[in-house]
Amino acid sequence: MAGDNAPQKNVDEKADGSLQPYGCIQPQTSPQPNRSPNESVSCPECGSKRVWKDGLRYTVSGPVQRYLCRLCGYRFSEPKVKVDVPGQILEGSNSELGFGDEGVVCGNFSVEETLNPLPFKRGEDVASHFKPHKTVLGKSLYALPDCNRKRRVGGWEDQPKNSAGEASALAEEKALTEKRAAGATEETVKTSTFKGKILEFAWWMKKQGYAESTITSRVEVLELLAKRGANLYDPESVKETIARQSWSEARKGIAVKAYNCFLKMVGGSWNPPIVREVEKLPFIPTEQELDSLIAASKGKLSVFLKLLKETGMRAGEAWNLKWTDIDFESGTLRVTPEKGSRARCFKLSSETLAMLNRLERKSEWIFKPWKLQHMRRTYERIRNRLALNLCNPRLKAITFHTFRHWKATMEYAKTKDILHVMHVLGHKDIKNTLRYTQLVNFKEDEYICKTAKTVQEASQLIEAGFEYVCEVEGYKLFRKRK
Repeated sequence: MAGDNAPQKNVDEKADGSLQPYGCIQPQTSPQPNRSPNESVSCPECGSKRVWKDGLRYTVSGPVQRYLCRLCGYRFSEPKVKVDVPGQILEGSNSELGFGDEGVVCGNFSVEETLNPLPFKRGEDVASHFKPHKTVLGKSLYALPDCNRKRRVGGWEDQPKNSAGEASALAEEKALTEKRAAGATEETVKTSTFKGKILEFAWWMKKQGYAESTITSRVEVLELLAKRGANLYDPESVKETIARQSWSEARKGIAVKAYNCFLKMVGGSWNPPIVREVEKLPFIPTEQELDSLIAASKGKLSVFLKLLKETGMRAGEAWNLKWTDIDFESGTLRVTPEKGSRARCFKLSSETLAMLNRLERKSEWIFKPWKLQHMRRTYERIRNRLALNLCNPRLKAITFHTFRHWKATMEYAKTKDILHVMHVLGHKDIKNTLRYTQLVNFKEDEYICKTAKTVQEASQLIEAGFEYVCEVEGYKLFRKRK
């Protein structure tokens, strides 16, 4: 026959007449349930049609599509027995498995949607976690016990039917929430009531010519008093608030001064509380401790500390220096005063001038735009680290203003002239100078002695702070306290 003599083809004929390559193994597919093409898959647990495809499950008979319910989180495969919400069997393709009518629980599965995210992983069998109250499919009725603990089947809204403890807990939580909301509203109203007046007070001080630092500190004190319950329109309320605070006497004195200024603006008066400020002697470090801090710093900060030590000016005065304030030819520095003090002029050492020359001149200011408070924080970090490395806790007590105390004390110990110290510090009242000086009992042998034979050597010793004593065998003797 022609068919017997025909060459062998590398194709096989399918049942429907189509051809496929010879020897190709076709994957087995699972039989699809009897379902119309337009029918959507519903969750067998809650009946919701909001389901996701959750990958394929590979079995002996082929891959099976898995689904995840978006409402209750139940993960299931292609349903073989369909159960609607009332519990009626719609399709019994697997009736041979023994699912009888008596196993179907008829009831209304009430599911309350919650805003809380489902605490289950994607693809996890949610109902397998809960054992009691089995349904026809062997799953738990409580599909969301951990998602909504306050839900009770058959109860009215906000009134659990079968839990008196839960009802009382809800009532307490609601009352506490309302109380917190009321407290927050009361505090907000109180703060907003005085906020405008405090802003008006700040602008009033600005017009009166108060310094920016004074305005900032007094505004902060008044805001703190108002926040802690003080009525700024009632002096007695302010006195009670100050008395309740565990502040130092100096801190209370600042609060009293701030409120005195506030009453001056509004035209009020009061009997201020008695504040007994304790006057303490300033801490005076050694010159070696100051030099160690200067050496540990770098760049502008080291120059800043060097100027504070050599001139004794305030930190704000040094921060406001311009390049035009320094005469490098004569080695002098002009200081613009702060706090109503006098203008001064200082002779700088060659070492300080060299440090200034190494700085970059990017603007007319020497230290700006670096803010003074940022500079102070950087200095404190370096100081605390150095105190830890050197095992010297005294370094932590050295601030920017301590350099001024040290300069005033050293000048008075050297000259015993209070008027000279008053001129160096720029004070107009000698009482202020007495607060910044401290008598130090130096021993007679605490001196460094140097000799000079030429005029150049003598001038260098004088610039270094040595003072002339006498001349012996052609040599001039100089000394300086340690």
